[in-house]
Amino acid sequence: MPHHALEITLTRPLSANALRRAARELPLAANHDATRLMALVPAKTPHTAAHRLRRRLGARLPIDVITTHYPDADHTVLLNIAFPPATHAALKARACRVQQTPERFVELALHRALAEHADQEVDRLDRAVRELLAHTTPAYLLSAVGHALIRLPERPTP
Repeated sequence: MPHHALEITLTRPLSANALRRAARELPLAANHDATRLMALVPAKTPHTAAHRLRRRLGARLPIDVITTHYPDADHTVLLNIAFPPATHAALKARACRVQQTPERFVELALHRALAEHADQEVDRLDRAVRELLAHTTPAYLLSAVGHALIRLPERPTP
């Protein structure tokens, strides 16, 4: 049976004891502040693996979101969210109004939000570059960007 790499985002950091207790149920790897965990879950599909993980650890961990760590052949990442009952009911009603499943409704909303964020980022960078070009030439700006990219730190600073 294949194993699926799943990433678990927690609503709050885990204590060392809570992490040890959860790891007895399923081997886990935690990031530096124990707000994100990785697990390998045996299952036929990523969808089944995410549900299996939530069933096994949902009562032990403050799970916010479970995602597949690697995109599938269609470059898609599975997103597994357990909404509170009131939120789920509202989501289901809104999806029904536009004749979609709740899953499809959330998927399209996420795609719209990500596209909007990307557009805003492009606009922000365009404004920043125009501001820089108001005070220098394109050649100097390009040279400065090249030097900055060469000197990027190995890891981002917090």
